Amino acid sequence: MAASQRSSASPLPPPAWSRRPANLTTALTAELVQRVVRGVYRPGTLLPPEPSLCETFSVSRTVVREAVKMLQEKGLVQVRHGAGTMVSASTAWNMLDEMVLAAAVAEDEGLAILDDLVVTRRLLESDMADVAARQADADLIERLRAEVDRMDELVGDHVSYADHDRIFHDLIMQASGNRLARAVVRALESQVINTARYMGRRERALCVASNQGHRRVYERIAAHDPAGAAQAMFDHITEAWLVRRGSSGNSARLER
Repeated sequence: MAASQRSSASPLPPPAWSRRPANLTTALTAELVQRVVRGVYRPGTLLPPEPSLCETFSVSRTVVREAVKMLQEKGLVQVRHGAGTMVSASTAWNMLDEMVLAAAVAEDEGLAILDDLVVTRRLLESDMADVAARQADADLIERLRAEVDRMDELVGDHVSYADHDRIFHDLIMQASGNRLARAVVRALESQVINTARYMGRRERALCVASNQGHRRVYERIAAHDPAGAAQAMFDHITEAWLVRRGSSGNSARLER
């Protein structure tokens, strides 16, 4: 048999992580999450049985069982005793889970997941801006003004600008007192903040336009105008994302 034939007939080697002793359960779980999200293991089909997973990834049954348990907690599979482990439909997945969201974003060629993330973010942040405008004291107003002024100085340094951009938004979220909404926004953004498809272009002119949106939000909060602050935040998040996403895919999900 030719070497090329032997090579093509041989099973793929296990991932490099399976040769590392530390935290194998987490590594295997992440690999299985990616395979489910990519459709390697399709909804409605059975996950490979334990012996097969053990052999494929060179791990013990204990590691496989713990990984499958974690998949179940994330909504990706259902364990049916006596029938095997069934892969769940995507509607059952926990999209706030760190591994699931990261894998979904990585496979999101049409930007639908990122569009939904932005829609969720602007809904929550608009409401928090409304509340912040009702409750804003002199200290919050001064801190927001200082951040907007500082970002005007940083439009040529997109890395530092982005840091202060996050501070500005977080000041408003904290001022709203809605810890749950803030946690959701921070969890969503933590998975995409360093991805090129979410961050998009970073030219100086785009930072200038972005900070004009920040200033409108600040002015409405300083004026104690809840409806105006909510609308300014809604418009700012939408407009900034439309510029970053460009013409990729259909943006109809963003329309309201």
